[in-house]
Amino acid sequence: MSKHPDLSELDAFAAVARHRSFRKAADERGVSASALSHAMRALEARLGVRLLNRTTRSVTPTEAGHQLLATLAPTLQQVADALAQLTSLQDVPTGKLRLNVARPAARAIFAKVLGPFVARYPRIQLDLVTDDGLTDIVSGGFDAGVRFGESLAGDMIAVPVGSPQSFVTVAAPTYLAAKGVAQAPRDLLDHACIARRFPSGKLYAWEYQADGQPIRLSVTGPLILEDDALMIQAAKDGAGIAYVYEELARDDLRNGHLTELLAHWKAPPSRFFLYYPSRRHVPPALKALIEFIRADD
Repeated sequence: MSKHPDLSELDAFAAVARHRSFRKAADERGVSASALSHAMRALEARLGVRLLNRTTRSVTPTEAGHQLLATLAPTLQQVADALAQLTSLQDVPTGKLRLNVARPAARAIFAKVLGPFVARYPRIQLDLVTDDGLTDIVSGGFDAGVRFGESLAGDMIAVPVGSPQSFVTVAAPTYLAAKGVAQAPRDLLDHACIARRFPSGKLYAWEYQADGQPIRLSVTGPLILEDDALMIQAAKDGAGIAYVYEELARDDLRNGHLTELLAHWKAPPSRFFLYYPSRRHVPPALKALIEFIRADD
């Protein structure tokens, strides 16, 4: 029996080494973690070298594994690009498309287009992971990501998607009746504010503008959250003042469950961008998604 592994075995190893997890790599490939682990042991036995260090909690490449991965990664990408170019000759886009999307973008942009997109392109499987961290989409095995423009690395191609997004400062009428209305940003320091935490653990400074000059304010209060839906619900329940995406609070503002504060101090809106590596051939499925979302703007 030949000792030379085939391309699928090498691709499977690269997935495990990249994710440092049999479960995540198995989920990506649509197989069981136990089957993938068995395949990796068989690969190591055929090559006569250990590629992965395994413990009950982690999987990490050995020195030999790191060397193999460094050699494999560009080659596997070239193969993926070549297959994508062949796929582009098809009349109907097909294949799996993996996206890493900030949760607010998933709710404000993708929630309303997922059903129509699937109906329009039934041969595309869209695998959307919601993640507010600054994930490396290349090492994570994603075709593209969606973030605010200021969060993007310089070596990415970025396409604006969705309408410009503003933040609004909101509170329940019952809270304002009991605690009073903030007339200027610094008044928030005397209020119970629902703080926003980044995945890094850092708290977000609320942003305003006066006479063209930015104002950043570090607020405190009884709650620290990282999800807009929870912030909005807590504000509606009278827990304090929240700073959330206007798109996600629009219905509650319209029906009177929330009241906007400091509207004249609002910072300029920002855009979400769909981004992907500049060196990568754009898969037809990704092209179709970009065109579909932009047509909906």
